[in-house]
Amino acid sequence: MGISRRSFFKRSMALGTSGFVAAAPSLAHAAADTAKKPYKLVSTQEFTNICCYCAGGCGVICSVRNGELVNLEGDPDHPVNKGGLCPKGATMFNLRNVVTPDRKVKHNESRLLKPQVRRPGSDKWEDISWEDAFNEIARHVKKTRDENFVEYEDGVLVNRNDGMASIGAAQLQTEEAWLVQKFCRSLGSVQIDNQTRPCHSSTPAGFAPTFGRGSMTSHWCDIENADVVMSIGSNSVESHPLSSRYIERAQRKGGTWIVVDPRYTRSAAQADLYACIRPGTDIAFFGGMMNYILSNNLWQDEYVKNYTNAPCLINPDFKFDPESGHFTGYNPDTHKYDDETWSYQTASDREWDTKGAMNWVTKPGVPKFKYPTVHEPKKDMTLQDPNCVFQIMKRHYSRYTLDKVSSVTGIDKEVLEKVYQVYTSTGKRERVGTILYALGETQHTFGSQNCRSMAVIQLLLGNVGVPGGGVNALRGEPNVQGSTDIAATSDGLPGYLNYPRQDKHAKLADWLAKETYADGYYTNKPKFMVSILKEWYGENATVENDYGYDWMPKLPHEYRDASMIPTWNRMRDGKVKGYFVWGMNPAHFAPNASNARRGLAKLDWMVVSDIVPTETSDFWKEPGFDVKSCKTEIYRLPAALIYERPGSIVNSGRMLQWREQAVPPLGQAKWDLEMMSEIFTRVQDLYRKEGGKCPEAVTKVNWDYKVDGKWSMERVARALNGYNTVTGKFLKTYGDLQADGTSACGCWIYVGYWNNDDAPLDHTKQPVYRRGTEDPSGLGVFPNWAWVWPANRRILYNRGAADMKGQPWNPKRDLLHWDEKAQKWVCYDVPDFVAAKDGKGVPPNNKAFMMTWEQYSRLFPNHGMADGPLPEHYEPWESPVKNQINGSQNNPCAIYTNDPSVKRADPDKFPIVATTYSVVEHWQAGGQTRNCPWLVEISPRPFVEMSEELAKEKGIKNKDLVRVWNNRGEVRVQAMVTKRLKPVMVDGKPHHILGCPHHFSFIGRYASDRWTMNDLTPNVGDPNSQIPEYRGFLVNVEKA
Repeated sequence: MGISRRSFFKRSMALGTSGFVAAAPSLAHAAADTAKKPYKLVSTQEFTNICCYCAGGCGVICSVRNGELVNLEGDPDHPVNKGGLCPKGATMFNLRNVVTPDRKVKHNESRLLKPQVRRPGSDKWEDISWEDAFNEIARHVKKTRDENFVEYEDGVLVNRNDGMASIGAAQLQTEEAWLVQKFCRSLGSVQIDNQTRPCHSSTPAGFAPTFGRGSMTSHWCDIENADVVMSIGSNSVESHPLSSRYIERAQRKGGTWIVVDPRYTRSAAQADLYACIRPGTDIAFFGGMMNYILSNNLWQDEYVKNYTNAPCLINPDFKFDPESGHFTGYNPDTHKYDDETWSYQTASDREWDTKGAMNWVTKPGVPKFKYPTVHEPKKDMTLQDPNCVFQIMKRHYSRYTLDKVSSVTGIDKEVLEKVYQVYTSTGKRERVGTILYALGETQHTFGSQNCRSMAVIQLLLGNVGVPGGGVNALRGEPNVQGSTDIAATSDGLPGYLNYPRQDKHAKLADWLAKETYADGYYTNKPKFMVSILKEWYGENATVENDYGYDWMPKLPHEYRDASMIPTWNRMRDGKVKGYFVWGMNPAHFAPNASNARRGLAKLDWMVVSDIVPTETSDFWKEPGFDVKSCKTEIYRLPAALIYERPGSIVNSGRMLQWREQAVPPLGQAKWDLEMMSEIFTRVQDLYRKEGGKCPEAVTKVNWDYKVDGKWSMERVARALNGYNTVTGKFLKTYGDLQADGTSACGCWIYVGYWNNDDAPLDHTKQPVYRRGTEDPSGLGVFPNWAWVWPANRRILYNRGAADMKGQPWNPKRDLLHWDEKAQKWVCYDVPDFVAAKDGKGVPPNNKAFMMTWEQYSRLFPNHGMADGPLPEHYEPWESPVKNQINGSQNNPCAIYTNDPSVKRADPDKFPIVATTYSVVEHWQAGGQTRNCPWLVEISPRPFVEMSEELAKEKGIKNKDLVRVWNNRGEVRVQAMVTKRLKPVMVDGKPHHILGCPHHFSFIGRYASDRWTMNDLTPNVGDPNSQIPEYRGFLVNVEKA
């Protein structure tokens, strides 16, 4: 397809006008000086690294001369960004060095260079040595743990420290993120969260019950293989700029790009089809598409019948009542469901063969537990039985007509039908579509069901596991995927295992019995769990003491109370005394952020590790704050930048890549690995010398991560990958894991990323650092670049790429196929199914989703979703309109809604729907980008975006100072009056939308403002993921 000069500039500007313009003067200056100056990179050493902003995982090259960074640019060999960088990535140099007006380079004065402490009641920072800081923090930790230790609760041994909490990990290297959760849990704390909770926790919560895993199903390079790309809840051009390159390539090949968004974004401007949707109505939109597919016979029949549970029969007692808006099993007193009626009808039962395939459970050293029984579901392969999943779905979504969905979402009916027509065309055998989404889908009280909806659409159309297909989460933090994988979250163990709860998992045998699947690959969970415990406690973990399981703290019965929102509430109420913050800014990003800041002010102590001052470390500097009354002792520890320390990072596509250390940390800054290790080993020493509450839970922890007397990231990589406890050799694949204590592994899905015994401390010889650019498939697989979990598999569920005969649906997208003559699979990607056994090829079958016990996907999960087995539309917690589809106004299972700080908005007083969003020049809470002068010059201050119609109604002009407020707080910022927002027609009446960029607040050298946009957002949560509802709440606006 030819590109005109106009279209070239149009797309170039959309991909980063600001970065292009900002670079132009310096490029011109450089050209003029070439005759006078030598090439700027003469005598430099190059180090490869990965960008510190979104989860694209773009490669960068750091050029160093005489121990100092002199240049940073995109890596031209990298398959994701191919040398390109977005405006933020291009200014990472600023995080260490800035250029003065007279073109001199100096260190960024915003950087924290030495440890400091703010004493109780003080209005200033004091310098403190690292030694004193570590010793004081260790003493605080021990005191808090001993005073708040719960040994038994309800007769169950829980060994829990309720007085301490932790947040953060996604800005750290993967090895450090893994240590965050080990550090905190070893000190008895279960109140652990990181950036995944407010960003993408809805993704694993919605995907795991559907597919068996909870992550992006494909990868960035695969997007260009799609015939249709649908972006919803995602502004790719601004939030993930390099991803839009692949969308553009798909368009060049004849593909169609659909954008569904409340705003006419830069992505919408590049799309072929745009639909304006009211915030919080995505399930209505997807429900209408499901109805469109099912009523027009557009599903992929062979795929649906064989690779999903559509033929399975459900308990005939299952019902949905549109009048109440509830599925069967709902308890209005507890606001919870009993899922008994959601179960399958059983055709037959089968016990484990412990003398055959499952004989490993009888080996010495394997803990005893009750083996699960396989209950084979009844099926109707004709899909006609009224109790089969397919018919239940047809009935359920028949209410979601074009007229009804248009009335609920505000999307014009003709546009809505066109979107449905175009996207559902991918249900044809030869076509494929992909869905790209981000926080516009996840950040709702029904965010997990939004994710489920997208997964169901893709399964109905046969778009999962296929090149160019999938449901692809565009994650926003550089290592939020990694920090999710390694479970720096309250409810998980590394590798997406459930964390032990006191009511379900009192003993190891209970955990193994309840969590081990009857069939599928998760029959191996005992191997994963025992290997985690062996690494955790080392030689102290034996079969006789259940591998140290009792030492691990157990989640309370109401496990969701260990998440971040109730943790801040408990701080406010004086129940949480100490807080660790690792590269995160809760005083800014928290929903109802002023409530979180009030919580920080009630702490005894807090430790903040970061590269710059933040609203969290300096919350007491908020205008109007009573400093003297705040007794929180705060330790502000200077952290090294991403190119000032080594370690791995995981992008959205599950790719682990190694960051090389290019330069030493500035000043006295340290790696987080060093900080955690120095604090933890000091706490261990205190318990050895002084005793205390359950000291062995601390002293028996294995913390063997030094090499030659120094804390080593490579040594932690060994623990994450796993090793044989007898030989000490690395595990090569997760097939090497055992349940008898002979394997130790920090995270089972990472086995293979660091497995070269010949060079155990050399990252350049490990799979994680591979740089092969060959692509035998021609589909963008790049199998020899870095390493992707699990097992270097690039496309998950890739058995779905071929039909029941093992042949690709479209020969042009041949990812794998069955060679009938050779009786084997020919694969260009690592198969995500059993392709061979005992050295022989396994002929094609329907086991396309080996991580579910059924080994097919679930359109209807009979467990795993707290708010129902099928996505159902509910209005956001705060909405100006009545639910038109069922009788429950909001998600009946929404959580944290009764806390007095929520202060629900009355739609009569606050009729305007607000939603937060990001701009291309800034990132998340802004701690880094607000301290980069190049970016601040382009985007210097906060604003709210409103339609011309709303501005006219309120008497507001562009750039006017306006007040935006609700019951929780207010902001006073400039108005940006724009055509990009329009009122939406809902049930025949217009409703206004206000866009609220959230990056700014009151701390920052180059860009700060007293107002915090998240003071407006409600601190309520999704019952599955506990994610807050940032993307749809109520406010009012007036001229200030």
